[in-house]
Amino acid sequence: MKRPTIADVARRAGVSKGAVSYALNGQPGVSEATRQRILAIAREIGFNPNSAARALSGATANAVGLALCRPARILGIEPFYMELISGVETELSARSYALTLQVVESPEAEIAVYRRWWGERRVDGVFVCDLRIDDRRVPVLEELRLPAVVIGGPGHGGGLAHVWSDDAAALTEAVEYLVALGHRRIARVGGLPGLLHTEIRTEAFRTVCGRLGLDRSVTVSADYSGEEGARATRRLLSSADRPTAIVYDNDVMAIAGLAVAQEMGLGVPSDVSIVAWDDSALCQLVHPALTALSRDIPAYGAHAAQRLLAAIAGNPLGDYQDETAHLIPRGSTAPPAAR
Repeated sequence: MKRPTIADVARRAGVSKGAVSYALNGQPGVSEATRQRILAIAREIGFNPNSAARALSGATANAVGLALCRPARILGIEPFYMELISGVETELSARSYALTLQVVESPEAEIAVYRRWWGERRVDGVFVCDLRIDDRRVPVLEELRLPAVVIGGPGHGGGLAHVWSDDAAALTEAVEYLVALGHRRIARVGGLPGLLHTEIRTEAFRTVCGRLGLDRSVTVSADYSGEEGARATRRLLSSADRPTAIVYDNDVMAIAGLAVAQEMGLGVPSDVSIVAWDDSALCQLVHPALTALSRDIPAYGAHAAQRLLAAIAGNPLGDYQDETAHLIPRGSTAPPAAR
């Protein structure tokens, strides 16, 4: 016998599948009489999927969601998210919670995922990453009253709780260190424009360069991939006013930049110094090892998970400022060569 489906319930009740979903999940959108009729038909034909059973019993999903609007090919080589997820999983597994991960193509698709997860009771709460200025996801999550913790910020998260780190202070430290070494032409290969943390770093770079009189400094945008990092580096190092130091927004682009410099016959750090964000093991496996802005990313993920579980339990939350990334000098930085 074919397992009954939500379409079977909808057809017998003479309503849409959406109305059935509302009724089974105890959500507004149908009258009480229609809800009771749909529930009776579902029981009659033996329709009892996990989501409907959770809705009828009031049980929790024991899962939280993470939807990422990034190309899957980039996530596959991005150490930051692998380390973040490892920290999240450490906390979730201790509480017998599962992590539901979905890659989406656009913010609109991400919002649709949140609505589906909410409607089907798939998750008890969500993590929100890559916050944007005036982020459209925030009011949707507030409307759904789905427990959520924003990883990143601060600001632009409405009433949602943040777990964040001071990217502006970390970037300022990196530039001040390079200036102390004697660098005056410093470039930055930034991440995706429009993301809040990218804009915070861009503004911090502009501010510290202005304060220190570095009027020949420049930021170029990339997408965190090695290919884009390499292209941006090649343009910078081919320019007439070649920078003597480059700061990258992640370690994948920094390693690609190191390879490009060596391909062009430039020494690192004798001709160009390199600083990476997100000090993964990759930074110490290349030669020379990369100077990096380092922080405990698994702990960052664990702190976010702790706060999301607290929100699911109904505890009031405020924002939490995690440790600021600190500079670890290694072999990829040195005073600039005289020209």
